[in-house]
Amino acid sequence: MLLGSAPWGPAPSLSIPGLRTWRPALAGSSEEEDLFEMWWFQQGLSFLPSALVIWTAAAFIFSYITAITLHHVDPALPYISDTGTVAPEKCLFGAMLNFAAVLCVATIYVRYKQVHALNPEGNCIIRLNKAGLVLGLLSCLGLSLVANFQKTTFFIVHVCGAVLTFGMGSLYMFVQTILSYQMQPKIHGKQVFWIRLLAVVWCGVSAFSMLTCSSLLYSGSFGPDIVQKLHWKPEDKGYVLHMITTAAEWSMSFSFFGFFLTYIRDFQKISLRVEANLHGLTLYDTAPCPVNNERTRLLSRDL
Repeated sequence: MLLGSAPWGPAPSLSIPGLRTWRPALAGSSEEEDLFEMWWFQQGLSFLPSALVIWTAAAFIFSYITAITLHHVDPALPYISDTGTVAPEKCLFGAMLNFAAVLCVATIYVRYKQVHALNPEGNCIIRLNKAGLVLGLLSCLGLSLVANFQKTTFFIVHVCGAVLTFGMGSLYMFVQTILSYQMQPKIHGKQVFWIRLLAVVWCGVSAFSMLTCSSLLYSGSFGPDIVQKLHWKPEDKGYVLHMITTAAEWSMSFSFFGFFLTYIRDFQKISLRVEANLHGLTLYDTAPCPVNNERTRLLSRDL
């Protein structure tokens, strides 16, 4: 059962003291009628995971097209980061992935607040939820590092960013899948759990393939200049390992996309409001002055 249609009582409010209120739409309210007048991506905060996936995919596609057009990489499955290694595509790649990291932080935090509001007393779920938040934020940090530190310039920093992005991101998906299992059938249906589990298995297989082949590829047996190599030919040493590694990297990215798309239904029942607390009529007031507070919807379909 989704948030906002829960039969066991009114849906909880997701709040940040003094700043924001995350308020799900209640079933049977006037907001429910408005949902039928909106597109699916206009309902609640469902635009967040949608925008995250679409924007990140666009960053990959635009950088890939630019790099291929300028012959900076080969068309056949380059590393994702190789498409953002040389100017001008590296500028586009970095700027778009930085914004994608911001969208990812927002999506992960909304998910954290949602789980926290729906399970305020479950100790195990609370711990897993906090762990998921930390893992997700570390993955976002890694994404920003990958975007801004190219492998041909700062290889170690780039690799650390990739480990954070894919490693912590995989663990985040795993933790959220466990949460989905523990929250069924009251909040999450079995279908949501199985879809997320499938995405985790997909991610795990891709990660294992990528780690195994990349470890062999960068072991030193195929030459010292392999880190700087952007063009590969079938007759090159390590070509097969390179192709498996890049295919696994792209596959792993698609598994992330699929996982975040499962958040859309959950986020459709969450709205974001802002509350302004005034402590005086002017900036120079020193004594408390009773002033009416203002609370309006920060994000709505009228925006």
